Amino acid sequence: MKFRKKPVIIEAELFSEENKDRAFNFVRCNCYADFDVFNNPILVIQTLEGEITASLGDWIIKGVKGEFYPCKPDIFEQTYERVED
Repeated sequence: MKFRKKPVIIEAELFSEENKDRAFNFVRCNCYADFDVFNNPILVIQTLEGEITASLGDWIIKGVKGEFYPCKPDIFEQTYERVED
């Protein structure tokens, strides 16, 4: 059996050095900021599956039920395309 993902418009923010504050504010109280072993900023996000870490370069996605989760940039690029506001 094969399935196609339904077209759903999501909100997302790139977690980058330049955009880290905006990404943190996007997730708000569902995460906390920390640093990895190399002293790079990370976000630890409370997801439906438990805590998942977002690294610089990851996208933070707000799902259809208001949940947040990180997505690696290559997967994000394969799965989503930008829409106009």
